[in-house]
Amino acid sequence: MSLSEAMRDEGILEQCLDELGESVAALEHYPVAVLAIGLRVHLEALLQALLDAELCTRAEVREFIRGLEQETLQYEDE
Repeated sequence: MSLSEAMRDEGILEQCLDELGESVAALEHYPVAVLAIGLRVHLEALLQALLDAELCTRAEVREFIRGLEQETLQYEDE
């Protein structure tokens, strides 16, 4: 499943978000910065696995990361 396909499958995405939310909530005893770094390491590994399995392209990963940056830092559309 590509990144774009995963984002369109609302049912499974919602279920995944719920489970991830529960998992992150179980880690609340860690400082937020430590969680952010840990999640970054895992995100990097997941994106690399998608590339290695040829489930998405480098361009799709770049677009995904740009979207994350834009949403996180609340950039206006360019």
